[in-house]
Amino acid sequence: MEASFLTKQVPNPNEPKWRSTLSVAMPLNLSYIPIGLACGVLLHAAGFNTILTGLVSIFIFSGGAQFMIASMLTINAPLLSIVLMLFFLELRYALLGSSLSKYLIGTSERFKFIFAVSMNDENYAVNYLKFATDKKWTPREALMVEHYSLLFWTVSNIIGSLVGSALKIDLTVVHFALTALFLYMIIMQVKNRLTIFVGLIAAALAVFFLVLTKSTLGLVISTLISSFIGFALEHYLRSKKPGSHFLYKVSSPGSKEAAVEEESDEN
Repeated sequence: MEASFLTKQVPNPNEPKWRSTLSVAMPLNLSYIPIGLACGVLLHAAGFNTILTGLVSIFIFSGGAQFMIASMLTINAPLLSIVLMLFFLELRYALLGSSLSKYLIGTSERFKFIFAVSMNDENYAVNYLKFATDKKWTPREALMVEHYSLLFWTVSNIIGSLVGSALKIDLTVVHFALTALFLYMIIMQVKNRLTIFVGLIAAALAVFFLVLTKSTLGLVISTLISSFIGFALEHYLRSKKPGSHFLYKVSSPGSKEAAVEEESDEN
């Protein structure tokens, strides 16, 4: 459905570029409103005023990271743990950005920097689909999609912060936000049986090191160890046992990758 919306619409040659690009980004923009409102409320409950909420939304621009910051602050996690967890959580953008780099050939370094700092998971998905299925899609249009989504996300966060200042939030509910966030991220990143296996290892290590260190620093340690184990296992299996059951794919017929492949086959 999403891929069809992005690729099947016939553009009006007389329509201004900003308006046609906005129509592409609008489903994403609208989806940001309820999530952004919730994030703003949660950030306010964690101690961020409206100005700080707006600044965090602009400079971090990552719902997962912002929910994590708010959740860890409400449980009085050490600042070092928050920074390290944020660093490892956002490392995925290095991979996402590298997959789009081939479409940005010929643009200036300044443009690439602005593009990189404006990217997040959702506008990456929109732009990747457009680049992969629409030969007329340009880097400037992709950047406009990023800025539209940033605008809607930031405004939604600020409004959520204002709403949070007028409401009394029960912080006991916030304690479940971080767990729910990472469970969602794990499910969305499952591609094969190896991912599930490494996820179970990470969960066991997290419990062990949380008990051992008696702080959220145990999450950082378990993340590093499980990432190394996962990398080593994948390298070994792909080079020595490419037919291993661990490498069997686990995917949904409605996934974005499948949508891109179907559209490419039709073209």
